[in-house]
Amino acid sequence: MSRFVDWLRLLREGAETRAGTRAMTKRAADAKREEFMQVLRLAAVAAATSVLGLSTAFSADYTLRIQTHYAPEQTSGKLAQQFVDDVEAMSGGRIDIELFFSSSVVKSVETFDAAASGILDGDMTGGAYQTGKNPAFQFVGDIMGGYDTPWQQYAWLYYGGGYDAANELYNEYNMQLIGWWVYGQESMTSSRPIAGPADLKDWKFRSPPGLETEIFAELGAKPVVMDFTEVFTALETGIIDGADYSGLANNKSIGLFDLVKHATYPGFHSMPSDHLAIRKDAWDALPEDLQRIIEVAMQKLAFQTALTFEVENNKAAAALREQGVTLHDWSAEDRAAFRGAAQRAWQGWADKTPEARALVDSHTAFLKTLGLVQ
Repeated sequence: MSRFVDWLRLLREGAETRAGTRAMTKRAADAKREEFMQVLRLAAVAAATSVLGLSTAFSADYTLRIQTHYAPEQTSGKLAQQFVDDVEAMSGGRIDIELFFSSSVVKSVETFDAAASGILDGDMTGGAYQTGKNPAFQFVGDIMGGYDTPWQQYAWLYYGGGYDAANELYNEYNMQLIGWWVYGQESMTSSRPIAGPADLKDWKFRSPPGLETEIFAELGAKPVVMDFTEVFTALETGIIDGADYSGLANNKSIGLFDLVKHATYPGFHSMPSDHLAIRKDAWDALPEDLQRIIEVAMQKLAFQTALTFEVENNKAAAALREQGVTLHDWSAEDRAAFRGAAQRAWQGWADKTPEARALVDSHTAFLKTLGLVQ
């Protein structure tokens, strides 16, 4: 009897073992099947993504690689990105712009050449970087002692014959000028009052090289050419009394007024024109409708830049007055005195090249039209 019981037990255990084996085999098979289906699903997603990417790439008929010296988090950087978005939206994706911020491809001063030679396609820095090529670029980059507002400066470009004169210069270097974006007058900061030309006597200040040093030296100041990074130490140690750095809002944001309590505002001496310039053959390859889209988006950028900084500078002015900073608004007579000194320096630069002479004469004639010079 016991043998029969043992036999039944062995038979049952065998059956259970076979059933377990079948269950294990089924689970393994199910796992393999699920793994295979997961691979199929991933492959389907990858294929769809690839097709979408190819569709996007194929939908862009033209690609432009453009560099700006601004960072993406800066106000000007955000405005530049909006320009890109506008062009891509208005073109229905036919233009794809790759925007490189913070001079990430080449140095700021090399952007123009990089675009002209094909490393990039476009330059969103400024013409003043190129005065080493031709002094004429001073008068499309920073027309010192010229116009009071961005609107007057834009007026010369679009209604004073300025665009044709400037673009002729750009074309000589295989570049097409598309337009400007002007953030307004820069403000000088100082540890002592600078309420008019008389206060410039022996005033030591940080200056960029070139035309500005000549103008202020004629007015009795002592410009000191130095890099931006040296300004704070130079102010703290008394090496300089002030600095030509940037616009009022920018000067406030970097903490200059922790060291000095005077500034010129509204500014009068320097109003840089950032530009968009595209390599000539790349521009000529675009259909006319796409060229028009870029031009219109550029004019929107110009409009928004001037408006944005008008607001930001006024906000900064109100805050600085509350902090005890004195803002000096030069009189019309004092501005005229500075403009006279600037334009005498212009003449020296104008004699350097025919292109510089043509631009100086063009500005002078238009300034007379606006009643800014006699």
